[in-house]
Amino acid sequence: MRAVALYGALGSLVLTTLVSAPADALAPGHTPGGHAEALGVTEAAQQAAAAGIRFGACPAAEGLPAPFECGTVSVPLDYAHPHGKHITLTVSRGRATGQASERQGSLVFNPGGPGGSGMFFPLLAAIPQWKNLAKAYDFVGYAPRGVGRSAPLSCVAPASFVKAPTRAPQHPSAAYKRKKIAEAKAYARGCARKAGAALPYFTSLNNARDLDVLRAALGERRLTYMGASYGTYFGALYATLFPGHVRRMVFDSVVDPDPRKIWYRSNLDQSAAFERRWADWRRWVARHDKVYHLGRTAGQVLASYDRASKRLGRRPAGKVGPGELQAALLQVGYTDTYWARGANALAAYLRGDAKPLRVLAEPDASGAVASENANAVYTAVECNDARWPRSWRVWDRDNTRLAERAPFETWQNAWMNLPCAFWKTYSQRPLDVRAPRGALPPTLLLASERDAATPYRGALQLRRRLAGSALVTERGAGTHGIGGGPNRCVNRHLDTYLLTGAVPARGAECAPRREPSATAGKGLKQGPQQL
Repeated sequence: MRAVALYGALGSLVLTTLVSAPADALAPGHTPGGHAEALGVTEAAQQAAAAGIRFGACPAAEGLPAPFECGTVSVPLDYAHPHGKHITLTVSRGRATGQASERQGSLVFNPGGPGGSGMFFPLLAAIPQWKNLAKAYDFVGYAPRGVGRSAPLSCVAPASFVKAPTRAPQHPSAAYKRKKIAEAKAYARGCARKAGAALPYFTSLNNARDLDVLRAALGERRLTYMGASYGTYFGALYATLFPGHVRRMVFDSVVDPDPRKIWYRSNLDQSAAFERRWADWRRWVARHDKVYHLGRTAGQVLASYDRASKRLGRRPAGKVGPGELQAALLQVGYTDTYWARGANALAAYLRGDAKPLRVLAEPDASGAVASENANAVYTAVECNDARWPRSWRVWDRDNTRLAERAPFETWQNAWMNLPCAFWKTYSQRPLDVRAPRGALPPTLLLASERDAATPYRGALQLRRRLAGSALVTERGAGTHGIGGGPNRCVNRHLDTYLLTGAVPARGAECAPRREPSATAGKGLKQGPQQL
């Protein structure tokens, strides 16, 4: 569910071999949330509380200058065997800036993914929208298991991962599908080979357990947490597994936690939602035709995009082909701050100036290691979390039907996830997220009504499942991740909750943020987007 097209699969989806695994390897459909894991978390948390975290200067690789601090916390690879192999998670911290009387402990943040790192989080304290919270809380970020320097996971050589230019057919031929299945098989084999016996333990449930160990290592009796996108999913798992350890939790841009959605159906829903948001952008571009000259209607803007894609297919612009164009413009579905950048780059390219498009869309070789790592974690977690269809007929039927009405992202999203059809370990059965009334303190949900990456009905689903939760909706907007952004109404509810614990009694609605201005200029380099 990330915003870049990666590897896919096709053909006879039969699981032929299993990675070498412990004798008690997970059985098909098993949910490893039983007594052994629960005891393992308790023991690991007690050890972490006793050891604490030795914070010191951050390594240069983290880009966090003084006074920010970094440290590590040790967690079991397999919570059923807490005395077995441990891995080390990296942690960052920015101290609360307020007076002693204002401070409320640690606020732990996860930005999503799977595969995203929150190590940058302390930097947000300098942004005006976050300053009230920064007075009260130590801002704590961390890299989940497998991410960055936290027992990094890899599936293929980074250089091969960012090879470009690529194609992006919206209605792929049989030959193209055969090519993609070969790539997916190779990718799944690479994950099994490089991760070995550790591969089954990169899961959302273990991410939730790691969060409790981190809580204990920070010296917090109860957790204050903010998760965005995928961070809402394992945050909801945490609330289900450890309700008595919750102080306050914010779920921003909510993944639908319905076990039937995790993860195959979630990706189909996402592709449909991106088509709606793609249309929102095209209508906006059409309203500003005097600036961009890409068409006076959404249909004409689409024709301009198709013309650019076909031209790049015949002659790439450096390393930008149709696949890179599609991946770059997929970002308009994540945030409307990207709308003008995408329109500028597309317009310049069609006028004969490819430089803005290359700046926007060309893969950055210097980021290949991080990109490959993020995708490896994404794939491992989603493939391990739930059972995926093993029959190509299911994938082909579902994506062919969806592509008829939602062609923009459907097949690229399918190619990205299809390694799960060839996965070399057993998959779990997703935990049923629930918290009956009185089990949890009030929690706060934030969502934009037209979010493409995590469609709005996911927030409604989580609100039903977490009794006492309240939902703040940004109406008519579609940016993914709205807390701490430009909407003052949303931020008032966020600040009030994290500073006082109070939630709006029946939820709340906020007017949409102002639409972006149509400004001519060069496109900017795209940044990674997570679920």
